Parts: sequence; structure tokens; C-alpha cells
Amino acid sequence: MSITLKATVRTDLGKGASRRLRREAGMIPAIMFGGAKNKKPVSLTLEHKAVFKASESTEFYSSVVTIDVDGKEESVILKDMQRHPAKQEIMHVDFQRVTKSNPISILVPIKFLNETTCPAVKIGGGRISHQLKEVVVTCLAADIPEFVAIDMENVEIGQIVHLSDIDLPKGVQIKSLTTGAKNDTPVASIAAKKGAK
Repeated sequence: MSITLKATVRTDLGKGASRRLRREAGMIPAIMFGGAKNKKPVSLTLEHKAVFKASESTEFYSSVVTIDVDGKEESVILKDMQRHPAKQEIMHVDFQRVTKSNPISILVPIKFLNETTCPAVKIGGGRISHQLKEVVVTCLAADIPEFVAIDMENVEIGQIVHLSDIDLPKGVQIKSLTTGAKNDTPVASIAAKKGAK
């Protein structure tokens, strides 16, 4: 499933204009930036209802989205989304253009495999806890994985699984690991059941 959002270029800028947009028209302000070096940021207007519906899908956060700007399509990823602190309302969205040749950083889910069948749980009665459920990866737009996986099959009670244990597809790196082993944070662990020695 691919997500396409219709947008128009916004010329009425500033906080007052953004408030009017949200209040009167059911629209939200957005910005699209990045891409080729000579491309300038563009202020956009999107329909709140369409963006809110898209925001309910995990794909909105971890895949390339198409923005139809007055009939011209741009490939983007979501970089930031500001929500109202009290209402179910999106206030502003930031999109980053993607190109075929520029690596991008994007948040993807972590999928845990063989959790119910691993001996530490099935036989040992251990309990799995997740420290992370998603991770920022760096790759080309064409290589964005739907998820990254950790196989829990051979993880033992008391063992901690780290970012470096994640199975990565070709061309995909975990962003925090590119800055050194000190950032190899825990992702999951299996603890002994309560009362077990």
C-alpha cells in the first residue's frame, strides 16, 4: 500500500495564517525540504482529514510517501509531525524529499521472531521484555525495509540482545551504530520467571 497526499503551495505564511488555515478550512500547514541541492523548501497546505487518516498507518512513518503538489508528484518521507497537546489534531508536518541516490534516515519497526517457540520461554519459563520496538536506519529510499528482525530462538535466560544483533537487509545500516560501539543499546532480554533461581 502506498500513501499519496494532495497538497497545494501555500503563500500565506506566518502563525496567524497557519491558525486560520486550521480553524477555517480544515487544512494544515506543512513544509517540504531537501532533495537535490538546488531545490528550495516549499510551504504546503494539506487536508487535515487525509493526513490524520494516513497518520493512523505505520507505513506513514516508515516508507516513502507521495505528495501531489498541484499535479506534480514528489517522493518524501515524514521527518516531523506536531500534534495538539489536548485535541486529536495535527498542527504541522515536515516532509523531506527523497532522491534515488541520497541516503535517508527513517524509523522502522523491529520484528521479534520465534518469541513463543524459543526454549528459554517455552521450556525455561522466561519472560521476554522489549527495550526498543523501532529503530532509525540509514539507506537509500529504494532499500527502506518494512521492518528489521531479531531472531529470539537461541537467546538464553539472562541474555541481552543489542542493536548489533539485528538482521539487516543489504544496504541498510542502523544509524546509531555508525557513530560507534558505545551506542549498541539493548533491544530485548529474557528474564527468569519470578521465584526461579
